[in-house]
Parts: sequence; structure tokens; C-alpha cells
Amino acid sequence: MFKTSDGRKFDIYKDSVNGGLCMVAAEDRDYFVADPKLGFEGEKVVSEGKEWILAPLSHANAEKMRALFPWTAPSRVLDRDKTVGVGDRLGIATDGHLRVFKEYPEVTPILAQQSIRELNLTNRTFADVIDSASFAVYRCGYKSGWGADGDHVKTADEVNYALSSGCTMITLDCSEQIDNTIEHLSKEEVYAKYVANKELEDLYLNKSFDVGEGVVISFDEELYKRTVLIYSEAIKHAIDIFFNRIVKDGKQLADFEVSIDETLTPTLPAQHFFVANELIRRNVRVSTVAPRFCGEFQKGIDYIGDLAQFEAEMKIHAAIARHFGYKISIHSGSDKFSIFPCAGRETKGRFHLKTAGTNWLEAVKLVAMKDPGLYREVHKYALTAFKAATAYYHVTTDLNKVPNIDTLTDAQLPDLFKLNDSRQLIHITYGLILNEKNPDGSYKFKDRLYKLWRTYRAEYAELLFLHIGHHVKDILQK
Repeated sequence: MFKTSDGRKFDIYKDSVNGGLCMVAAEDRDYFVADPKLGFEGEKVVSEGKEWILAPLSHANAEKMRALFPWTAPSRVLDRDKTVGVGDRLGIATDGHLRVFKEYPEVTPILAQQSIRELNLTNRTFADVIDSASFAVYRCGYKSGWGADGDHVKTADEVNYALSSGCTMITLDCSEQIDNTIEHLSKEEVYAKYVANKELEDLYLNKSFDVGEGVVISFDEELYKRTVLIYSEAIKHAIDIFFNRIVKDGKQLADFEVSIDETLTPTLPAQHFFVANELIRRNVRVSTVAPRFCGEFQKGIDYIGDLAQFEAEMKIHAAIARHFGYKISIHSGSDKFSIFPCAGRETKGRFHLKTAGTNWLEAVKLVAMKDPGLYREVHKYALTAFKAATAYYHVTTDLNKVPNIDTLTDAQLPDLFKLNDSRQLIHITYGLILNEKNPDGSYKFKDRLYKLWRTYRAEYAELLFLHIGHHVKDILQK
């Protein structure tokens, strides 16, 4: 307990005591208690005759903390075999996440992982996301290294924004350069649209490539031409971003992931090979590639599709990645429990897994457990907001399968999070829920939600330890 001379009392986080600095908790927020010589900004207080600085968890103080304790800053970690991104949309989940990674020290976290879309829907910035993770790393005494991902950035300006904010990983979303119309063209239409390219034809047309492990990639004329039409612009975009944004003065500034998963049709193994080979032969240094796997990776629910087909194709995708020396990245990985053992096995334990929205679902499940009345308000609002939210996410939710909440007892509310349609209802409406306002301009739900999460922060950390721990345990096959 830290007590000031004016009678204020603060609980001390035991893992945060570090010489002349520690982190303490008040009812509504956390602070640093710092020796004045350390240079933190804040209020001067006296405790037991000694002067201290009671410092808010501001960006300026985050910068000071990272300078003093470099392990609280993100770093490039994708060269490690096992990495997991755990996007924290609310800025309150990292304590629970770090319990998982202390339990499984062979896995390295990407603690700060947000897309521009998520930043806009939560009214946050990359700096805020990184600061929140940094403070939690200090609070929990986690010194094993972690990363920060500018996730699904699409443009040069977005890449610059992420890098200038401190992101140590860039996930380039090439979806806007991938031509989804080609997949549905006839053979004749593909041939008519294709523009001759002697360099590529000499490399790929009617050629086969042995990538090892018994995997041979072949291109007949139709597959070659269709692949060129679908992916050529995406490859050009990735090359441009890498050499004009990721590399500066010959130095690579961040780990680089190329995402080709945000498409309507799966990435065939030969198409994955084509994209990778074109990048590697142009000296683009990729840490991970995210193909669009067969089946559906919808938000917040398990894999939908043929598991045997997924396993057969994952075997080839993983072999291609090993051939070129990068890792496979599995996007929308939240709650895909049925494919985790296969993914861990076929990648031979060298993978990158991304989760995000499931942390929000656990937070709202906690609301259902602790304040049923507030949850009922949120749930009913989500039903009205669902249609608008589908502009951001592809889901097959059937609202008719969501139980009528007025027929459920308070004790039954947490069980809604066992149902796919109920999970997706809450999952995709997060931004609208957090931003909804009353006529007087105050937030309808946000302030009450954060107050509850603050009150029950230990319980939230426990939920995340169990839930994200389930993900990690399954992909490690333990």
C-alpha cells in the first residue's frame, strides 16, 4: 500500500516494483509512483517523509518509461518460431494476455495489434495502443519481448503512420490490388484479358517447381494466366511499399507481413507460390505471408469448411513458406479451435496466429456475468446496429437464431456466448456499441462498460487467461 501525506491510499502492483519506480492502482485509474530524479511528469506527493511524483499513464510518461526500461518497448520478434497477435481493442486486455505468455514462454506475443478500421471504430491511435501495451508490460514485469503490429494497413500513408507511431511489424493488406473478378471468368475470357509478359512466361508457363517435402508446384497455361491477372498488382504494391516505406537507407525498419487473405476466393497453393516467388526474387524480405485458406474464417466462431481439405492445403502452404524461409500467418484466428492442431503440426511449430475480437467478446461476457441489466441494454442495441455493422465484416449470422433475451434469466445470459449467432451479433457491433451516445452527447454504454471492466479487472484477466490460453495450448498441441 502506498499512502500519501494527504491521506490517499493506492494498491501497489507487486510485479511493477523496480527501484525508484512502481505502478499503483486507484479506484478509477493507474499511476506511476516515481522518484523525482527519474523525470516523470506528474503531481508531487509526499509519503512517509519522502517526495515522489504521482505520474499519470500519459504518452510522455510512456516514452520516459520505454527509455528507462527498454523491455517495455516493442521490438521485432517475428523471427521467433511461435508468435501470436492478440489485438486489444479496449486497451485493458494485456494483463490477461501476459498471464498466457508467461505460462507458455516458447510463444512470443504481438501485444499491440490494430487495424486502421479498428482504430477508427474505437477512437484510438497506434500510439495509444502501443502505450497501453507498454504500461501493462511494465505492470506485469514481462521482460521476454513483444511486438506491435500496424495491422491490415493498405496505403503508404497508413504504413508511415504505423511506423512513426512505433509499430515494429507491418501487415500490408493487398486486398484492394487483388482482382477478385478474374476467378469467375471463363478460360476464354481469361485468355482474352491476359497481356503477354515474356519474362513471366519464361519463368512459369508450363513449368514445375519442387519446393521439397514431396511438394511440386505446377503451372499450366490457364492457371498461370489466371494467377497473373489476380495477383500482379498486389505484388507490385508490396514491392513498392517495402522498398519505399519499410526500408530506409538500406535498413529494414519493421517486420513485413504480406496479407492476401482478404479476398472472396481461396489462395491456391500455386498462387501462394507465385506471389512469394515474385517477392523473394525481387529481394523483398517477408517475415510472414497470410494466404486466404479454403473454407471460411468468420469472426469469433470456429472454422467453417472441410477439415480434410484444409489439412491437405495447409501442408502445401506450409511447405512453400519453409521453402522461402518465412512463416505462415493465420488471420481471423480467434476461436478456430478445430484447425489449430493441424496448423501447429503442418507448420512444424513455426507460425504466426492472429486473434483480436474474441478479447472483446470475453469482455462483454463479463458484463453479462456481473451486470445483467447493462448487458441486456447492450444486446438490444446490438440488434438494431447489426445491419450497419455488416458493412465492415463478412458473417453469415442468422439473427433469428439469437434467443429472445427477454425469455432468458440473468443466469442464462453468459450462455449466449456459446452460440455462434449471438457471438457474431456482439462481435461485429463493437464500434457502434462503444460510440453510441445519448441526446446530451454522453456515451450511452462506453463509460459504464469501462467502469465495470475496471472494477472486475482481475476477473477479466482470468477469462482471457483461460480463453486465449485455450488457443495457444491447442496450436502447440499440448
